[in-house]
Amino acid sequence: MQIEHRLIQDAISLLNEMIATPSFSKEEEAVSKVIENFLSERKVTSKRLLNNIYATNKHFDPLKESILFNSHHDTVKPAKGYTTDPFFPTHVDGKIIGLGSNDAGAPLVSLIAAFVFFYERNDLPFNIILAATAEEEISGKNGVELLLNDVTFIETLGGSIISGALVGEPTQMNMAIAERGLLVLDATALGKAGHAARKEGINAIDIALEDIKKIQSIQFDKHSELTGETKATVTVIETENKAHNVVPASCKFVLDIRVNELYTFDEVLGILKSNLKSELTPRSFRLKSTLIPLTHPIVKAGLSMGLDYYGSPTTSDKALMNFPALKIGPGDSARSHTADEFIFIEEIEKGIEKYIELIEKTARQF
Repeated sequence: MQIEHRLIQDAISLLNEMIATPSFSKEEEAVSKVIENFLSERKVTSKRLLNNIYATNKHFDPLKESILFNSHHDTVKPAKGYTTDPFFPTHVDGKIIGLGSNDAGAPLVSLIAAFVFFYERNDLPFNIILAATAEEEISGKNGVELLLNDVTFIETLGGSIISGALVGEPTQMNMAIAERGLLVLDATALGKAGHAARKEGINAIDIALEDIKKIQSIQFDKHSELTGETKATVTVIETENKAHNVVPASCKFVLDIRVNELYTFDEVLGILKSNLKSELTPRSFRLKSTLIPLTHPIVKAGLSMGLDYYGSPTTSDKALMNFPALKIGPGDSARSHTADEFIFIEEIEKGIEKYIELIEKTARQF
């Protein structure tokens, strides 16, 4: 599929400007203005909610269903080891080097280019909504989650139902149809304080270690062909007691649990509670595992294009959506958060082309 050269150049120019504009999570105001201005210059009317920018297609019809184009404009801090300025878009050997170029600058500018391509079309059987959102890198609450629950945003839809989404993340333009969820538990083993020299008390560390050993042996039987096993890992352990001669009355540890799409968080929590002595407190149930079925029109369209599908071990804003969402975008997840992060210009070109083709073919599925 051939697309206008200007569309590609505009996307690259936008990415250059985004790289040059620091946009750490919770500090995205400047980059959100960059995106807002880009859309305005192309006669696209957009709205802002904090640092989230969103727009609908010109001929938005509330009687039609809608497809959401979403990606994030926040970045992590630069990794150590950059050989270039992370805030200067360095073009070399057909690639653009710079912080956020791959995650998720390229997917975002490619989605924006596709949105601009379809903006004035009035023949699609669905609406298209663009959302460039904040705080994805920290799973913050002032990003896409805030937007999707905002009264003004909901009023903008006018009753239109979001029936699917494209979530722009670096997947090499393969379809991440499933995504493992993230459940973090704070565990507290309770013992009884005593003097270490007299062997008094009940050592909470011993209870914690006993539970940690059990965690290593617990089998979550539901194995997913897409995302593998549900796995619990102890990542932190500590006691409040700092005295060497006191048996600690409590010992705390943290469980990082990657949950496949075959389990609910409640099921995982129930299994752990039935096996452990420690008290377990979930930090959040927000980042749930997700699955968009192979029968969804967007996925069927991707399959007709010969796109591969897989299950993703990492979480994204897809986890915060209560409708089917496909994670897909140019770039490679292995480059994310690395020094000298980069994207090939050719990947952006192909990303725009594939997004446009995916929507064209999805329209035929409606």
